[in-house]
Amino acid sequence: MDAGKEEEMKKRMDKEGEAVDASMGKVKHKIMVMSGKGGVGKTTVAANLAFALGMRGLDVGLMDADIHGPDVPMILGIEDKRPEIKEGKIYPVPVTPRLKAMSIGFLIPDRDSAIIWRGPMKMNAIRQFLSEVEWGEMDYLIVDLPPGTGDEPLSVAQLIKKVDGAIIVTTPQDLALLDSRKAVNFSGILKVPVIGIVENMSGFVCPYCGKKINIFKYGGGERSAKELGVPFLGRVPLDPKMVEAADNGTPFVLQKESKVKEAFEHIVENVRTFVEGKEEKK
Repeated sequence: MDAGKEEEMKKRMDKEGEAVDASMGKVKHKIMVMSGKGGVGKTTVAANLAFALGMRGLDVGLMDADIHGPDVPMILGIEDKRPEIKEGKIYPVPVTPRLKAMSIGFLIPDRDSAIIWRGPMKMNAIRQFLSEVEWGEMDYLIVDLPPGTGDEPLSVAQLIKKVDGAIIVTTPQDLALLDSRKAVNFSGILKVPVIGIVENMSGFVCPYCGKKINIFKYGGGERSAKELGVPFLGRVPLDPKMVEAADNGTPFVLQKESKVKEAFEHIVENVRTFVEGKEEKK
């Protein structure tokens, strides 16, 4: 590449970086929700965390950074919505008066459309979500990442620069825990604080006899947190109603009292204590 083109590219990247900084500067707290592997309920945790924060009177954005598997629209029950575009700005889809969301799922022709993109195209989409989407003044931006430690989490961490922390979602079995350790190490390399580990699908209580069955073992997430020296945020039990709520586009934090809701309320308060406590110490 000749010097002229190199200088032009540098200017463009600087301008794009400034646009991300300007947009993210209006957001008090930025949180990444990660998992080392798929199928652990990461998006369910991210969506319900965003919804629960909004229910507490906070202004929240939920950004779906899973380009190939954008499930946020379905989990929130807003698959038929489309973002408004005005004066070159994309406005995220309102979910409640306090919560708004953005996903590539809002921009594809239908839910069965496959997105076949290489890394640079995914990074460009994520950059646009961070800089060209008009998030406005917000208390929290929750970024739901795809499983693993590839392009998307790397792009988000590098573009936002000042991420308040990462939440690692896992299930109790050994394979999932192995991958969650990789996610913790990934965060350490990028100097992103680990807010903590959430152990999902942790025990199933039979609705008929009341007996607890540890289908995917129990307590592994807490043990991993201790071994790695990171906080343990809590465990969420298995509950068929939780699955139904996700399929119906109804966040389970809206349910009447249940063990799952009780567990999640505890996790949300632990997240707020970590993030907002850091702010008070500055």
